[in-house]
Amino acid sequence: MKHLYLAPVLATLLMFGFPSHEVAGQETSDKGTISGSFQMDVQAYQPDSTIGITESDLQGKKAGMNAFAKINYTRGDFSAGIRYEAFLKPLTGYEDAWEGQGIANRFISYRKDAFDITLGNFYDQFGSGLVFRSYDEWNLGYDNAMDGVRVRFDPVPGISLKSIYGTQRYYWQSYLDEPKRRGIVRGLDGEFSLNMLVKGWQDSKTQLSLGGSFVSKYERDDPTIIEYKMPENVGAMAGRFVLTRGRLNLNGEYAWKVNDPSAQNKYIYREGRAAILSAAYSQKGLGILVSAKRVDNFSYKSRRTEVGNALEINYLPTITKQHAYSLAAMYPYATQPNGEMGITGQIIYTIPKKTRLGGKYGTSVSLQYGLVHGIDKKAIHDTIPINQKGTLGYTSDFFRFGKTKYFEDITLEISRKLSPALKISAQYTYLDYNFDVIEEGIEDGHVFYKAHIGVLDITQKISDKKSLRLELEFLATKQDSGNWAAATLEYAVAPRWFFSVSDQYNFNNPVSDNTYHYYTFGFGYIRNTNRISLSYGRQREGILCVGGICRNVPASSGLTLTISSSF
Repeated sequence: MKHLYLAPVLATLLMFGFPSHEVAGQETSDKGTISGSFQMDVQAYQPDSTIGITESDLQGKKAGMNAFAKINYTRGDFSAGIRYEAFLKPLTGYEDAWEGQGIANRFISYRKDAFDITLGNFYDQFGSGLVFRSYDEWNLGYDNAMDGVRVRFDPVPGISLKSIYGTQRYYWQSYLDEPKRRGIVRGLDGEFSLNMLVKGWQDSKTQLSLGGSFVSKYERDDPTIIEYKMPENVGAMAGRFVLTRGRLNLNGEYAWKVNDPSAQNKYIYREGRAAILSAAYSQKGLGILVSAKRVDNFSYKSRRTEVGNALEINYLPTITKQHAYSLAAMYPYATQPNGEMGITGQIIYTIPKKTRLGGKYGTSVSLQYGLVHGIDKKAIHDTIPINQKGTLGYTSDFFRFGKTKYFEDITLEISRKLSPALKISAQYTYLDYNFDVIEEGIEDGHVFYKAHIGVLDITQKISDKKSLRLELEFLATKQDSGNWAAATLEYAVAPRWFFSVSDQYNFNNPVSDNTYHYYTFGFGYIRNTNRISLSYGRQREGILCVGGICRNVPASSGLTLTISSSF
């Protein structure tokens, strides 16, 4: 531990101190193939009185490091792998429970013809994930890897069957240390391609596949924790379809879950439901996407007392737009498992080239709209409040939107190539963000942040290897912390170097003393599959989301080093 500071140096030497073929190539022989990857994220912190970070805020934490290294071995039908992780200490914004190091994942797998079995840790998903999804997201500090057994069987072309059994990862805590406080997850999934199974359908222009899933969580009832009688077996099932004909694609999934009282839903005994439906049409120069989603009491965890992101059995995808620009992503939407209804639509059109509006190279226009409300909830009896603990909770009309708006956004993007070397994109976004609901968990909340965001993105190709990109952003709001302006300048020398400088400036803040600059300077170097980047600056406080899963990121100031490689 006392020599931990040497780790980034040693990793850099390993990556860049040897010929590229010794690092990036796979070790292949008659004895099998070895492959792997690693990543190390290191931050050095410093007090910054300007943005309110004092020595007491740091609590003696001078640096943090998140790192992993994984190695896989494959020989014929057999494969195995291990993954080592270290959080010493976890980076700012990650749960303290991640602190530690050791073998996080290990597995062995055997595949023969139509049969595939995995023992140990694995990730998988049934359909869109409404009843089961196991995955990790390194940047969020999210990992619900299964530990157990997975069997896959494809008896004939067009039929795929899966079965899973095991427990979920919970930071560094072993299931054997707390068997009464964590559930066992069991599941079956089947997918059927009717075009491959039905004689005469193989060459049909209409393609149809069906799927179904069943998942059960077993968790012991412990009256010393919850005073009510808890169901020990909680089952969930789902059905799905994918229909394709020509340029049209239609897919949907519906899921149902038996009563599952938990801390997430205030221990009510209502059944859960979730549905998602999407339609897409595409042709040359035109794309249309329409989606709708309804979620009703569909939190599904392998520990009923858990309230954070950990131990999620399922995944509730968001249908709102996931913004890439920093200010547009300042107010991201997080899926509300206790109840939400949403619709979204997007049209992408390319104005033909060599026209007045399209210009010499054509112009791309995208218009997106999204709206999310709560669901309609009514009391089950005049004397019983909605969501009262130990009751059925409420009743709800499946097709009716609730009165409370959770989120609304509209985004217009225009992208045009002005010359072979110059491309420009402009974006306007309007957001209506229910702070009470999304960040405070108040279902009938009425504190809204309304924001207008503009983005200008210009890329200039200087030569075959050199390019310059300028990104300008502006956010205007009368709520929260007021207006923001941001600028980023990036210079790249392909295929090796990249440099960047950026600043986010908060002005018109209702608190005059809280008008700050959040600047960052950075550079990076790439060699084959190896990458190193170094940056120095400030990180504003905010919410980081990926796919509707979010975590809070506190303000920080200091140096950040990232090293990654694969072989």
